[in-house]
Amino acid sequence: MTILAAMTLVLSSCFSTGLGTSNSNSTSGVLGNVLGSVLGNILLGGMTFDQSSLLGNWSYSAPSAAFTTEQAFTNAGGAATIANIASSLASNYSNIGINRNNTSFSFLEDNKFSAKVNGISFGGTYAYNPQNGEIALKTATETIKGNVTKTEKGMGLMFDANQMVNILQKEGKVSNAAAVQAVSKLAKSANGARVGFELTR
Repeated sequence: MTILAAMTLVLSSCFSTGLGTSNSNSTSGVLGNVLGSVLGNILLGGMTFDQSSLLGNWSYSAPSAAFTTEQAFTNAGGAATIANIASSLASNYSNIGINRNNTSFSFLEDNKFSAKVNGISFGGTYAYNPQNGEIALKTATETIKGNVTKTEKGMGLMFDANQMVNILQKEGKVSNAAAVQAVSKLAKSANGARVGFELTR
């Protein structure tokens, strides 16, 4: 019932803000992602992967947004806020140039990972806690902490504002500073918000 209610709110929000129209492929993609993320809009206490289900190659599909707890989700405005954040993320990701061909993550059995963000490759080791979906990506220069959650389409990989900036600027070498800061601002726009990527196999 909670999921159905959230989907109703998302649909209502999307149509009222124009996301429900078919003006462009990117718009329809955002709508699809928002609906797909209904299952994954709560990070802590939400649906997570076991270690074996995380393994494999995942490619960027659309922006993803979530809140750390159900209370944070409710306080921020619920599914309508998720829809607005995802819409704004889509615009900024487009300005950066992020797409399915240049952004992906691969997780291996030996706790190694490889990734591309904005076409820039990096890798290292990862530690994953299937109980709460927390993940730490350790590269040669830093450790980036985030959260993994199941979505209807695949997996949401999301970060707080500081960690998302690291992913985009330090690892992805994104030169569009204005777009990166806009993404960071979205992550800070509501208490407990996280932003990132919806990934599919």
